[in-house]
Amino acid sequence: MGYKLAQKGGLVLHNALGQLRAKNLGPGKHPDGQGLWLVKRSKEAGKWILRLSISRKRREMGLGRWPDVSIAEARERAAKARRMLRDGLDPIAEREKAKFKPHRLTVKEAIEGCFEARKAELKGDGEAGRWMSPLKTHIIPKIGNVPIEDVDQHTLKLVFDPVWHEKTEAAAKALQRMNLTLKHAAALGLDVDLQATMKARALLGKQRHSVTHIPSMPYQEAPAFYQWLTDQNGTAGEAAP
Repeated sequence: MGYKLAQKGGLVLHNALGQLRAKNLGPGKHPDGQGLWLVKRSKEAGKWILRLSISRKRREMGLGRWPDVSIAEARERAAKARRMLRDGLDPIAEREKAKFKPHRLTVKEAIEGCFEARKAELKGDGEAGRWMSPLKTHIIPKIGNVPIEDVDQHTLKLVFDPVWHEKTEAAAKALQRMNLTLKHAAALGLDVDLQATMKARALLGKQRHSVTHIPSMPYQEAPAFYQWLTDQNGTAGEAAP
């Protein structure tokens, strides 16, 4: 059980280890098959390694600690490495490259950096939250995790479409502050589109401003109201000259 015949005769291991067996094995190197080994330094702890032939050289690739990495996960990682090797890639070198892959600044991180840089210009260092408020409401929940370099006019149009004509003031402030954020990202040396907000504004069109008049009293009722006001005690009565 756990063995199968090789094409040229003999026996090769394939999924030889089980969870219980791996747990009960003592220190040493224990094969699971297809180059995957469980190397135990004690009964309670060990590591997974995968033996590969890369450019005709025998190499060992670590796949994580046991029992933190389960047998199933180790087999999955091993299969992925073998697929990469089959496709002509060195899985060990590719993993090293991934470690040094530069972090891509997100929209949320860029906004926070821009805010920190501008705090001294804001009333009370911006602690009241007015500068950040439109961004926290309309930008960060929608595209906060998007890399700032991926933001273009189409991204911004999708964000602002629902509020551009309904919440005109907040939307305009948020878009203006996104423009400042993009400038901040450009100053960091990132490849951003500094015209994204201008182009988004062109796509969104002119905002429809709805004027709301403050209700007023018909002038015919003013004398009666004044008389009522002067008859009141306290602050209301004192308000009448």
